[in-house]
Amino acid sequence: MDNHLIITLVTLLAAFILFVSDRVSADVVALLVVVTLAATGVLSPAEAFSGFSRAAVITIISIFIISEALQRSGVTEQAGNVLLKIGGRTERRLVIVVMLSGAALSLFMNNIAAAAVLLPAATGAAKRANISISRLLIPLAFGTILGGAATLFTTSNILLSSLLYDRGLAGFGVLDFLPVGGALVFAGVVFIAFTARYLLPEQTSVERTVAPDSSAGSDLIQAYRLGEKLFRARVPKNSFLIGKTLAQCTLREDFDVSVVAIERGGRRLLAPDAETVIESGDTLVLEGDEDDFRSRDVEPYMEFLPEEAWRESDLESQAIEIVEAMLPPRSRLLGKTLRELHFRERYGMSVLAIWRGDRELITDLADQPLQFGDALLLQGPREKLSILKDDPDLILLISPEEATITVPGKGRAAIFIFIATLAFAAYFTDFTATIMLGGALAMMLAGIVPPEQAYGSISWKSVFLVAGMLPMGIALQKTDVSSLFAMEILAWFGNYGPHFLLAGLFVTTVALTQAVNGAVAAAIMGPIAISIAERGGLNPRSMVMAVAMGTSMAFITPLSHPVNVMVMSPGGYRFGDYVKIGLPLTIVLFFVVMAVLPVFWPLS
Repeated sequence: MDNHLIITLVTLLAAFILFVSDRVSADVVALLVVVTLAATGVLSPAEAFSGFSRAAVITIISIFIISEALQRSGVTEQAGNVLLKIGGRTERRLVIVVMLSGAALSLFMNNIAAAAVLLPAATGAAKRANISISRLLIPLAFGTILGGAATLFTTSNILLSSLLYDRGLAGFGVLDFLPVGGALVFAGVVFIAFTARYLLPEQTSVERTVAPDSSAGSDLIQAYRLGEKLFRARVPKNSFLIGKTLAQCTLREDFDVSVVAIERGGRRLLAPDAETVIESGDTLVLEGDEDDFRSRDVEPYMEFLPEEAWRESDLESQAIEIVEAMLPPRSRLLGKTLRELHFRERYGMSVLAIWRGDRELITDLADQPLQFGDALLLQGPREKLSILKDDPDLILLISPEEATITVPGKGRAAIFIFIATLAFAAYFTDFTATIMLGGALAMMLAGIVPPEQAYGSISWKSVFLVAGMLPMGIALQKTDVSSLFAMEILAWFGNYGPHFLLAGLFVTTVALTQAVNGAVAAAIMGPIAISIAERGGLNPRSMVMAVAMGTSMAFITPLSHPVNVMVMSPGGYRFGDYVKIGLPLTIVLFFVVMAVLPVFWPLS
């Protein structure tokens, strides 16, 4: 066996193990692949680093910038809000509109960005209709993934088109994915809206853990069970706290409690700042463990007042609001603690609680490293909401009425540039990357997105992942590894005809997508699909289209796509919820692909 073939096989296996283990970031693994293939002589330096000069990489960068411009101008948010208003107050209708909205936005922008845009609007729609948010968020996530299957502007689809170009074949155009992908969107929406939605949890795990109170509605204090950790204590005469500011009194450091409010003279001062001075007779509303605080208290002892049934309105006023915010996958806050971030000084908001997975965190928040998908319960001045809204490191879950447009007056210009870019890209398919980059530059020149913001909006991990995995496709072809795998698949399915080959290729891709990033699955399966087509006398573009559809079947586990992880915490979902809905959905879509793909993409 050729040494280069062995090296490529070992590199592919090692990369796959690292991808599955998730111990090393996927983009770093891709770069390790590039270095390994170049250092061992499997690829020349020009071949190994060719991924960075590909049209696919330029297209991906351009999509991130255009998506950012549409968000900053308010186009995507207003479009999503309009669509969700059409949904009315019935659950089935809302599920349909949420999924179609997610699919529509995903046709033109990153799936995660589409979900992030619609998440606040979907939350508001659920509250208005008195429907649990858990009934809408998996449909939202799945809708964005399905929409990505119907467009070229998905990382895995762009990568597969580039692989076709590498083999001297015609790549895919902007509209080539629409016939099969559109059928998947239709089938997916119908299946979930009329069948699978009954498998969705009736309540989020937040709602399941609170005391049953039909009047609670969407009360965030009760949802997070924050009332169990709130208590009132009056400051006695001669207390060491008198005359000190909140910053000086070390209540958080020495007693593990936070001051949520101060009652003084019949008024309740909410979200007091660090310079607020404590006076004799003040009643402090504290968040923490009351029993632990009592055990640490020193003379003269605080006077503990009777318990209250706390509600969200008790900690809000015309000036102070309680809101939720989420951490998106590319947030710079991930892995850092609130103390390290100086969160209150940075945003002017206090973190009252964190919802992580299926449990709430209320104590020792300052030293909790933040994780992707965390939902933060915040309290602070309403005027600070605009700061949070514009911050790319947080997704603020507020109603559409409270949303603000970052660059007002630019909506029409953004829409014009966007439509013109799409129209030219659809007509001049050989110049897609050039046209998309031109559209991104037009957004910058029009002042819709400044260059610094444009560069910051790019998911460089995605860029390096694609640029690193494209050379793997060259290595698979150059060393005949793709032919080796192709012969094995042909041996298994070849005797049963092209439709069985198509099915085998699709199912293999779907299985791989559950374990690794869709772009990685595309980089591995794309060259194999082309080799199968060449050896079996089939249409290579049809086989690659099957791989493209397979990489979009990221429904069975929350780990198969970042957008699934994004909605897991706010929706209160468990791992099994995705299996219950995603597995039957994948089976239904398998039959749709088998029926529709050969019609639009003949197999031979």
